[in-house]
Amino acid sequence: MSEPDASTNFSAGRVYVSQDGDDDLLVARCLQGDKAAFESLVERYQRVLFTVALRMLGDHDEAVDATQNAFVKSYEKLATFDRNRRFFSWIYRILFNECLNAKRDRKPREPLTPDIAVVGSTSDLAEANERRRSVQAAILSLPIESREVVILRHFTELSYEEIGETLGIETKTVKSRLHSARQRLAELLLAWDIRK
Repeated sequence: MSEPDASTNFSAGRVYVSQDGDDDLLVARCLQGDKAAFESLVERYQRVLFTVALRMLGDHDEAVDATQNAFVKSYEKLATFDRNRRFFSWIYRILFNECLNAKRDRKPREPLTPDIAVVGSTSDLAEANERRRSVQAAILSLPIESREVVILRHFTELSYEEIGETLGIETKTVKSRLHSARQRLAELLLAWDIRK
């Protein structure tokens, strides 16, 4: 896994959704007034939710805000959590809505493009950074339904079934969206490489 960013304490690499079965217990304790139980849920899911928000929004500050807002809203609405579902699936939908709100409310600015590169540098680090920016720009250009499945599969490493459960869609739909998204990403990245 890559080194944590000192300004965020979040890894720049993949994160994994905990499969720990005691989320229900933590939710029950929280509903009985145990604030430490909610802190445990925050610790368990903050990295993965931040990573999802960052990949959805492409902006660090907006991702931090969306993640914090998702935790606040989930705490306020914890009594509505359906304990027949996974906690991650539930809080993911809250985060997703926060990301949509952030995109809707954002001020117009220059789009993130792969043309931003370290000028005159041929080092591997500069090339890796340029590739990372290209991939992020390509992900951000996907329709939201495609972006979701790419992020959940490749950055949180959920299974197809878990993605389907999280998004409320059939597994075959997950596979179809993921296939189409990967094709579109390949087309975009190839086109950008050709233009260089």
